[in-house]
Amino acid sequence: MILLITGNGKGKTTAAIGHGVRVVGNSKRVLMLQFLKSKSWPTGEEEAIKKFGKQFELIKGGKGFVGIMGDKLPFVVHKKAAEETLNKAKKAIFSKKYNLIILDEVNVALSLKLIKIKDVLALIKKLPKDTDLILTGRYAPKELIKVSDIMTECREIKHPYNKGVQGKKGREY
Repeated sequence: MILLITGNGKGKTTAAIGHGVRVVGNSKRVLMLQFLKSKSWPTGEEEAIKKFGKQFELIKGGKGFVGIMGDKLPFVVHKKAAEETLNKAKKAIFSKKYNLIILDEVNVALSLKLIKIKDVLALIKKLPKDTDLILTGRYAPKELIKVSDIMTECREIKHPYNKGVQGKKGREY
């Protein structure tokens, strides 16, 4: 089953993690691969997931924000990291060790042209029947909308960012 969580509102990664917790609660295994978040940006979700041990694994494959918030890394560095994260996803899918694989912010990686839609679609075509896949991030391409079985849109109605309030540890990360 392919689940797509997109939109400009808050909660996409959180919803995917919640689904992962449900899977772990049923004695199954989860792998979450983050395409943009880096090891240099610790998050509460990362600390919570660690408590599940091998049942819920997290790989932070990104190098951070691409072209915003002081990012000075060359684009090719971000591109290489995203491609490596996609390769790790392929290996995980073929390993058949996981019941759920979450590709966090894959839609953003696609919109930034860090990875190619044809490569993500090829990965989806090879997904074993007993493995679920969650794709998150803003800007879901129409090709992923078409192949998804479930699609949820998180839509922003109101957010403190719009009044200049910065993200807070424990709320946004």
